[in-house]
Amino acid sequence: MRSHQTHSSSAVSFIFFLFLLFSPFSFSTSKLEPVKRNPKRKQSVSAILIFGDSTVDPGNNNYIDTIFKSDFPPYGLDFKNKIPTGRFCNGRLATDFIASYLGVKENVPAYLDPNLGVNELITGVSFASAGSGYDPLTPTITNVLDIPTQLEYFKEYKRKLESKMGKERMEKHIEEALFVVSAGTNDFVISYFIVPIRRKTFTNEAYQQFVISNLKQFIQGLWKEGARKIVVVGLPPIGCLPIVITLFSGEALTNRRCIDRFSAVATNYNYLLQKELGLMQMSLAGSKILYLDVYNSLYEIIHDNHKFGFEEVSSGCCGSGYLETSFLCNPKSYVCPNTSAYVFFDSIHPSEKTYFHVFKSQRRIYDSIIEL
Repeated sequence: MRSHQTHSSSAVSFIFFLFLLFSPFSFSTSKLEPVKRNPKRKQSVSAILIFGDSTVDPGNNNYIDTIFKSDFPPYGLDFKNKIPTGRFCNGRLATDFIASYLGVKENVPAYLDPNLGVNELITGVSFASAGSGYDPLTPTITNVLDIPTQLEYFKEYKRKLESKMGKERMEKHIEEALFVVSAGTNDFVISYFIVPIRRKTFTNEAYQQFVISNLKQFIQGLWKEGARKIVVVGLPPIGCLPIVITLFSGEALTNRRCIDRFSAVATNYNYLLQKELGLMQMSLAGSKILYLDVYNSLYEIIHDNHKFGFEEVSSGCCGSGYLETSFLCNPKSYVCPNTSAYVFFDSIHPSEKTYFHVFKSQRRIYDSIIEL
């Protein structure tokens, strides 16, 4: 496994820049309707196995040497027993809702949690690491688990299952598992737009192809290890992330509209990604590779927010909502009185309510998996 002992100077400069606003902490609560599933439905998914970044990391970063953690309040504010698990959210992630909907488990744990029992391992875990990406530079900047390391942990996971189930049962179990891959935002926001290294060697279009090439290599690696049901999440409208508006808008305090030129990058990337995933499915025997569209789901929530019951779309609930994330969103930070009114919980990550709406909008994808 890769060492996590050092941070790049670019990362230090970026983090130092973000150290700005702290103020008193307050509590809030939100209630979501439970995820309903059909008890007569045949369970065709044996487990859920997740890879990627903070959008799907339930706490792996708690166990590695990185500053990109969220195992402290106000994170977890609306999670069961108000526990800050390491999810970059006030509550559950979309993958928790997916797992519950499929009838696999209620919440997906972090693979690196040393307290996981055998049953937790068998029904699925997340290998994701907040701050990671498909570009090898990205996890180097943030000093987190890169995608190849996540794949190595999956191989280790398979060996653990084989020791409990036997090789034949383990392979069948993996074949029937759902694999979710969600990353890419950090590659563009951090490694391309904030840190200038990649911009010196790649045009934006070439960088999109570079990121997709690395993603394809990872999917091929999963397929070689037995993955057959794979969902790949596209990029969100990155020009609407509060931190992007803050850093790149010329009038961030007075005009917090989405920055279209950044979201256009995501739109083009998603178009290319869908084409490549279609080609991959044809070339990888027995695979079902599905694209999950979070762009349009989140875009609709932001631009028709009152329809979904949101009041604030351009700043996070934590602190000023302009820059705070990870350790900048901490027990001393101000927290909005109603998390359900905010699309974002911190300056990057959606609130639990937003994740729930995104999950609901993509239910047809999960139903198609059940029918496989």
